[in-house]
Amino acid sequence: TLSGGEAQRIKLTKELSKRATGKTLYILDEPTTGLHFADIHKLLEVLKSLRDNGNTIIIIEHNLDVIKSADYVIDLGPEGGDGGGKIIASGTPEKVAGTKNSFTGKYLKKVLKESKG
Repeated sequence: TLSGGEAQRIKLTKELSKRATGKTLYILDEPTTGLHFADIHKLLEVLKSLRDNGNTIIIIEHNLDVIKSADYVIDLGPEGGDGGGKIIASGTPEKVAGTKNSFTGKYLKKVLKESKG
């Protein structure tokens, strides 16, 4: 049997290797689950290439390295389930990092600072 990461890589490869039209909408739900850090970096490069070719990518993700690479972030919360579903912050990763009520912003601020320093 395949590990979670191996299965995830196969699923992503199958979908992302299809011919993009420059008008494709990709919706990815937690695509980094089970992936090694190096694989996450490769995934981000592929996603950037798809975006640069005119495609739209929506990612539901908790991985801060992915979130900090986004063009635009929508942070939902303040909790999960019944306690969530409200837009807490939206904008660039830097803008979300500066939003006081955003749990994501709090941790994103640290990751952005580390990546610059």
